[in-house]
Amino acid sequence: MTYQPAANRYEQMEYRRCGNSGLKLSAFSLGLWHNFGLNSDFENSRNLIKTAFDTGITHFDLANNYGPPPGSAEECMGKILKLDFKNHRDEMIISSKAGYTMWDGPYGDWGSKKYLVSSLDQSLKRMDLDYVDIFYHHRPDPETPLEETMAALNLIVQQGKALYVGISNYRPAEAEKAFKLLKEMGTPCLIHQPKYSMFERWVEDGLLDLLGKEQVGCIPFSPLAQGLLTDKYLNGIPADSRVVTSGQFLKADHITPETVNKIKALNTIAEERGQKLAQMALAWILRDQRVTSVLIGSSKPEQITDSVRALENTTFSKEELDKIDLILK
Repeated sequence: MTYQPAANRYEQMEYRRCGNSGLKLSAFSLGLWHNFGLNSDFENSRNLIKTAFDTGITHFDLANNYGPPPGSAEECMGKILKLDFKNHRDEMIISSKAGYTMWDGPYGDWGSKKYLVSSLDQSLKRMDLDYVDIFYHHRPDPETPLEETMAALNLIVQQGKALYVGISNYRPAEAEKAFKLLKEMGTPCLIHQPKYSMFERWVEDGLLDLLGKEQVGCIPFSPLAQGLLTDKYLNGIPADSRVVTSGQFLKADHITPETVNKIKALNTIAEERGQKLAQMALAWILRDQRVTSVLIGSSKPEQITDSVRALENTTFSKEELDKIDLILK
């Protein structure tokens, strides 16, 4: 049966202008970092994309190395686009990135023009697309001149392989240089993707101010701190949690008694607001108008619809914010 998206999908989502551009992004974006690899259940992956689209999410965030194994998330997305979305490509924002290790040898990592151009060519083949909407440099390269990396992003837009470009994981000083270079080349930086959550607040130390001043969009990743900012760990570590099943990024020693006490205190505030802890954590990021969209990951369709309900209350009183700050100190 041909997939028919929900007719009211655009009525239930908030769309925010991305920096100083003509582009608006859905307040939530779906990241394909996990649950779209070779060992994932393909029908579940399909349902995740359909559910997201049905709720009004239009932005789907990939990278060359997403999987596992690297490349397999883009292959999966390519199949889903072909099966379900060939009539809806122009309603979707599809992004990819390069900057982490993708293949062996000197040309499969970091920020050279050789790597970025080759990697995007591979990504387009995997997804069977003519272009991506946004292409990011995934992390700063300490050895390649920034001029070369930014010139590669500019070239990619000139070639028609991406409509917009962005950067990820750049600290304020290097981000400011990147913005200046791109602006001079005539391909302004659309968006910055930093790690940001209640537990990871470095962006408040200069980066958000810079993005506001330069009118560059912001799309935080890891807004739930790998699942810590959910009700999952209120009573210890559940057997099906990421800590137990992969332990790759969130490890058992991250879940200290002090952290659990903070999670419990935050959960109390969330309950008083009529929200789940995860919904409050997402709303807390979206309260700042400099944030364009928040990246969520999901293993079940209902997690997506649950997250989107955070939009029902993104306003915080001064008292609530003070209480949250006190807990997070």
